[in-house]
Amino acid sequence: MAVISAQMVKQLREMTGAGMMDCKKALSETEGDIDKAVDILREKGLGKAAKKSDRLASEGLVSVEVNPNHKEATISEINSETDFVAKNENFINFTKNTTTHIMNSSAKDVEELMSTTIDGTKFEEYFNSHIAKIGENLVLRRFVTLKAGENGVVNGYAHSNGRVGVLIAAKCENEEVASKSAEFIRQLCMHAAAMKPNYLSYKELDPDFIEKETVALKADIQKHNEELARLKKPLKKVPLYGSMLQLTDEVMEQAKKDIEAELKAQNKPEKIWDRIIPGQIARFIADNTQLDQQFTLLSQFYVMDDKKTVEQVIEEKSKEFGGKIELVDYVRFELGEGLEKKGCDFASEVAEQLK
Repeated sequence: MAVISAQMVKQLREMTGAGMMDCKKALSETEGDIDKAVDILREKGLGKAAKKSDRLASEGLVSVEVNPNHKEATISEINSETDFVAKNENFINFTKNTTTHIMNSSAKDVEELMSTTIDGTKFEEYFNSHIAKIGENLVLRRFVTLKAGENGVVNGYAHSNGRVGVLIAAKCENEEVASKSAEFIRQLCMHAAAMKPNYLSYKELDPDFIEKETVALKADIQKHNEELARLKKPLKKVPLYGSMLQLTDEVMEQAKKDIEAELKAQNKPEKIWDRIIPGQIARFIADNTQLDQQFTLLSQFYVMDDKKTVEQVIEEKSKEFGGKIELVDYVRFELGEGLEKKGCDFASEVAEQLK
């Protein structure tokens, strides 16, 4: 009987994309003949993945599964080659079952997940069998599981078209507040799905990024003002800053002095300044944190009440529910983001198939 070395198993895995144990069994059956082992794997449908692995999978579905007690939730992106397959009922069920399995398995990455067991079958075999059944290259691109700690809550939302999904986790003052907050957290997920924030808070933004983006922001507004001037329309105010990261104590103190000087120039009585200044300060902050509003969830104006930021709405809900709510984690997946689709006209595609 031929000795099956680890190197032979590795070579067959690279050629077919099949699982390690499947490769070892196939090599044992063929007395170490790699070419025959490839045929065996393909006959079983386990080598089909390798044939399709060079075809870009940029369609598919973003799936979200939330534990009924709102203490754990998983988001995944599984890619297919075509939108047609992504709408197939078998593929939809496959993504749902896979996402639930990920949440239950506690796997940290794709490699670890592949070695888990689902319905008595190694997950790698389960995944490859669906590639064979569906007939397209499928890629489990990424996944994240969020767990709520003590007094925590997590919820999620996937848009009906399966192209966008969001998870948000919060830490609450007690379990009662956490329970009351579950639906509100889901509404925040819906907001994030639509408004596309990259980060939870402005505190996560890189200072160098802010500096560069502030320069670009000013240039965009100045350019837009040129067009407004041509049309004889009111000009937009060009901000001095772009983020709360730039609004130091010194900056805010100077802003207050400028507002007071303006009120004095307008001959406003000093006795009413304290009623005017807070609103003017709030406007100054809004005008000079436009990057935060673009890139961070807490600084965005809430879609269900666009007069308030998400952070202000959270403060209101904390009072309503009887305890503090603090967002601690945020994940947003958009289908195919970062993937580069291959361009191919129909004639070229037919020619390629005839090779």
